Amino acid sequence: STMTEKRLTHLARKLRNQPTEAEHRLWQHLRASQLEGTKFTRQHPIGDFIADFACRSLRLAIELDGGQHSDSPTDAGRTRIIEAHGYRVIRFWNNEVFENLDGVLT
Repeated sequence: STMTEKRLTHLARKLRNQPTEAEHRLWQHLRASQLEGTKFTRQHPIGDFIADFACRSLRLAIELDGGQHSDSPTDAGRTRIIEAHGYRVIRFWNNEVFENLDGVLT
């Protein structure tokens, strides 16, 4: 495994141990195949990025954003690279997780 892969794996582990409040809240509903039996992983490395959540079988990546990312070019670049690895990216604002969790889960 390459140095980059090792660094990403280490960073992913660190991020899993320090989730944001929004990540923690959403994870309570995604973990243990609770959402229609679909298996999600947290902080899943895809290419040179780490997706907040990913479902490998559906090739789906879920990214949560606080207001600081608003339409940032970095997010667009992340999305393109993750999509280049065959994943569809869905983004939610952190406040959506708190204010409309049912909508996010739908």
